[in-house]
Amino acid sequence: MEFKKCCRCGVFFASSNSVCSHCQAKDEQDLYKLNTFMNENGIPVSVSNLSAGTGISEKNINRFIENKSFDFEV
Repeated sequence: MEFKKCCRCGVFFASSNSVCSHCQAKDEQDLYKLNTFMNENGIPVSVSNLSAGTGISEKNINRFIENKSFDFEV
């Protein structure tokens, strides 16, 4: 394990993850929300529309896409 700064909230923590344990739970909720939204509404035109429809920040959606936690194709 190494000492890191959470990319979601900025707190310092020791782990091999990119987010602290508190934010890990938030990430799981956000991913569930994103998948539910996509299943119900189809593929949105943009990340900003996806953010507006789910209330999840564009920063976090982009982080999920970059980490391959969420598969989004325009």
